[in-house]
Amino acid sequence: MRNAESTIPRLFGTDGVRGTAGKYPLDHETVRRLGAALIRALNASRRPSERSRPPRLLVGRDTRESGSWIEAELAHGAAGEGATLHSAGVVPTPAIAYLTRREAFDAGVVISASHNPFEDNGIKVFSGKGEKFTERVEAEVEAIVADTSWSAKGGPAGPVAQVDLVNAYLEHLRVVIPEPERLKDFSLAIDCANGATTTVAPQLFSSLGLKTIVTANQPDGRNINLHCGSTHPEALERIVAEHGCHMGIAFDGDGDRAIFIDHRGRIVDGDAVLLMCGRQLQHEGRLKGGAIVATVMSNIGLELALKPLGIELVRTAVGDKYVMEEMLKRGLSLGGEQSGHIIFSDYLFTGDGLCTALNVLRTVASSGRSLADLAGDLTTFPQVLLNVRVRARVNLA
Repeated sequence: MRNAESTIPRLFGTDGVRGTAGKYPLDHETVRRLGAALIRALNASRRPSERSRPPRLLVGRDTRESGSWIEAELAHGAAGEGATLHSAGVVPTPAIAYLTRREAFDAGVVISASHNPFEDNGIKVFSGKGEKFTERVEAEVEAIVADTSWSAKGGPAGPVAQVDLVNAYLEHLRVVIPEPERLKDFSLAIDCANGATTTVAPQLFSSLGLKTIVTANQPDGRNINLHCGSTHPEALERIVAEHGCHMGIAFDGDGDRAIFIDHRGRIVDGDAVLLMCGRQLQHEGRLKGGAIVATVMSNIGLELALKPLGIELVRTAVGDKYVMEEMLKRGLSLGGEQSGHIIFSDYLFTGDGLCTALNVLRTVASSGRSLADLAGDLTTFPQVLLNVRVRARVNLA
């Protein structure tokens, strides 16, 4: 954990740098300086054999109107330190995580504020392995930003080089369902939240032969998450009911999580997904370590449902990066949050709404049961979570 007494200003929260676009820490100057500081931190950690070439960064963004200028400022700051930055354009967060590793970039950067309104934005960074930066690395970047002995490159920010890699990400996802013909009569409604999945989700599900109805897929820079997406699934519930769909899937603005709607119009959250997919992975002999990682927010009902299956539930603090770190430490294949951030480590070590959706579809097809039936195996109990102020934090693990 970070030193609470540190005088270095905090930039990174539980999911990267967040704020109102145009205001600190997402003002032009700080964003440019952050791009430069990131390269300085990467250079300090690179092996001598890697320093013969300039660092390479891959960046992607959601559909917010501020995304383009933030991308340009980051690229300008990074270029001032000798790096090259390529933009994949509007793509989901997990696409950058996957492509950074696949294409051997030194780091990946995502410009998004997830489920927040369009006025907000954010910057999150992935390592060359496609994993979110650890708190230690984030602290190093913060220290470099705070160091007044250097300045970022001046002058106007120019255009960013574009690269088209989305098909490689889609091919990676299609592997999740090896027999898509088993879903040929399956009807699906998807809500793209007017966000990053608008560029990939309709194409992905149509290519698998599913009968698909798409909503919230007309982004205008300001309507991301506006009365749509995983935090506002009401419209999707109506569409599923009106069209008699087997399932609805609502993504958030950056596509790293998904919430499901069963054919009865009921919400199916991350806890139910962990149960049904955990059991499916166990059945397929792919549940590594016989355990699943969740956070303190998950309902006790999940723990009780997993116990008769011989599956241990390991809990972490709230935040999918803590889930990821625990999965890495224990070598586990499944973890996630009640909010819909689910990590399938066989495919990627970060939450991926599309990958989650495909794994749920795989579970439905393999089991021959409806989503409503599978979700009904989870009995939830009333629970209250309280934050208690203490004199000193003690590790009770």
